[in-house]
Amino acid sequence: MNSFTYFPAAAVDLAVREKVAHSNAAYIGGGTNLVDLMKENVARPTHLIGLKHLPLAAIENTTDGGLRLGALATNADTAWHPEVERRYPLLSQAILAGASPQLRNMATDGGNLMQRTRCYYFYDLATPCNKREPGTGCSAIGGYNRIHAILGASEQCIATHPSDMCVALAALATTVRVSGPNGERTIRFEDFHRLPGDQPERDNTLADGELITSLDLPPKGFATNYSYLKLRDRTSYAFALVSVAAALELDGNTITDARLALGGVAHKPWRDTAAEALLIGQPATADTFRRAAAKVVAGAQGHAHNAFKIELAKRAIVRAFKQATEMTPATDSNAFLNSNP
Repeated sequence: MNSFTYFPAAAVDLAVREKVAHSNAAYIGGGTNLVDLMKENVARPTHLIGLKHLPLAAIENTTDGGLRLGALATNADTAWHPEVERRYPLLSQAILAGASPQLRNMATDGGNLMQRTRCYYFYDLATPCNKREPGTGCSAIGGYNRIHAILGASEQCIATHPSDMCVALAALATTVRVSGPNGERTIRFEDFHRLPGDQPERDNTLADGELITSLDLPPKGFATNYSYLKLRDRTSYAFALVSVAAALELDGNTITDARLALGGVAHKPWRDTAAEALLIGQPATADTFRRAAAKVVAGAQGHAHNAFKIELAKRAIVRAFKQATEMTPATDSNAFLNSNP
């Protein structure tokens, strides 16, 4: 780990000013990802701006009937917050499917959006990686790529976004509020993270110096018919091979609204609004869900070791929607890879 200086920010504007004033600075909240990256010399900031003293940890109602999650609220406090459990159980379930209790106690909501990929090659300084060092190549494309992307990848990078929380946030159409040198602005969640294209080193659309201040959940939380299904190699403390956030509104057995987002399959949480549209007005049946699943993976591309994810994603989508319909949200005890939808 390289040496660095540290500045404990006492206000949002001071944090932003400090970030802009230093060319190689980084914000640090819980530090559950950044510190790992620094220990591995993948990230080498020379100046850290501490955020823990900023008043950004509250979880409170918004005037439009939604819920605002402060960027410094911990993942644990968010998952167990009474309003999140009652109104946005899909989000609570997704958070609890990720990491470990110890990490959730430290990790912040804003930091969850900022975490980097868990690609083996990104962490291995002995191998080329366009995300770590642009222009050096992508070792995963011709290497061991079992955990890598099947959707939205490019010839430059096939890494995946590791978050569970962000998959639910995508499905819920969250808004990200940020503050920067040019003032405050909001970013639709679907526009926050980037696909790799020819700039895989850029994970998101934040401008220089911008700081996440809150995540705003809309009034509609899909609190009745929802499911977060996470398929992984072991049932705890493992990243998703495929995860699905599925939510429905039903009138009898007819779907009146639907949300669908996937994790573990792309460089960003993958929400498919076209597949959602196919569900509207249709009966909540396995055949309906299979058609939507086929739409999602229509453009998928597998590689040497991860082509199985295409069929796995289809089956997981069907299963998640069936569980949402039946009001039986997934748990680790029924999320094994060899299960049929």
